[in-house]
Amino acid sequence: MNIIFYRYNSICEPDYLDAFRKLGINVIEDKDGMRKDIDISEKLTKLGNMISDYRPLFIFSINFFPFLSILCEKLGIIYVAESVDCPVFEIFHTSIRNKVNRVFLFDRQQYLSVQSENPGYIFHLPLGAPCERTQALLGDDYKPEYDISFIGSLYKEKDLFFDLKLPKAEKERFVRIMKEQIAESGSGMKYSEERIDEKAVSLIKNAAKEFYPSDSSVKNMDRFVALNDYIAPHIAFLERVDILNDIADSVENAKVHLFTRSDTSDISRKVKLHGGVKSLEEMPFVFRNSKINLNISLRSIQTGIPQRVWDVLACRGFLITNDQEEIKDYFTPGVHLETYSSRDELKEKVRYYLEHEDERLRIAQAGFDEVQRGHTVLLRAAEMIKRAFS
Repeated sequence: MNIIFYRYNSICEPDYLDAFRKLGINVIEDKDGMRKDIDISEKLTKLGNMISDYRPLFIFSINFFPFLSILCEKLGIIYVAESVDCPVFEIFHTSIRNKVNRVFLFDRQQYLSVQSENPGYIFHLPLGAPCERTQALLGDDYKPEYDISFIGSLYKEKDLFFDLKLPKAEKERFVRIMKEQIAESGSGMKYSEERIDEKAVSLIKNAAKEFYPSDSSVKNMDRFVALNDYIAPHIAFLERVDILNDIADSVENAKVHLFTRSDTSDISRKVKLHGGVKSLEEMPFVFRNSKINLNISLRSIQTGIPQRVWDVLACRGFLITNDQEEIKDYFTPGVHLETYSSRDELKEKVRYYLEHEDERLRIAQAGFDEVQRGHTVLLRAAEMIKRAFS
């Protein structure tokens, strides 16, 4: 059985390559997605030739690519795509309606927002834990080097809100709404959505250098783009900086460690700064050897569980994460991981677990056991194939 795996260098690709191969599938890699020197038409021609040569059961990619769906529709080949990001604007392209699609979305709210465009061909499926890879890399060694760790972007380099040419008063009003959103809840964007009306959306659109168009989409995207391309990333910047600084300032006898490639000029001097870490080779060691790992979800992930959660648990790391709606569908807080709904609760739990190592280690082991039992990348790959052809 052959499949063609379209690659563009997502950090999730190696785990799915291994999973498909463990299922006995012959995986042919199309690496043209990694190339910047060829255009879409050349990529399509080469992929079309590969399809002719190998006659694959399906084409697979991490995240949804409209041009792949269009090609597969023309050739009558099943196209399987798994979203590891949220939002993915491309899922609203008109090609999402193609009947060759088998699209898997990890955030239930994202799934509900688009599933009616192609009923029976769009699915909700959580992400998975790369347990085999991390266990082979880490073994059973545990040498705690870090008290409290966060690995990830501060989103300043991805924050289009900074560049909006808005009147000062309007920009301050948006920031005030974002800060109120952070104080209101630990996840989602409901508060912001209720306060950013169509007039505000128009202000953002008109102030933007470039604004994602709706021309080829199944609906007008203006509101969705304003919230997810401008508001959510700036909330992420404000929230992550504020949380890390707050913990560093208020939790005594413990050091906060930040691993990032982002601009850290807004970070407190009390935070220990590290550069970015290699996702496959170095990140697992930080997750395993941190007493506490933090997850602060991007607000556009409204209900789902981001990949960082699965990765920490796969490394047998102890995790405190903001309370996402879907967490309780798969885990029990206090048994497999810990959650917080407010800043005070987060700081209280950080202090508590720094002082209770036995509980920390027990929860980390239980979290690993749970994902290894029922939530590995291998199991997710098998589930995708089962649903795609049922």
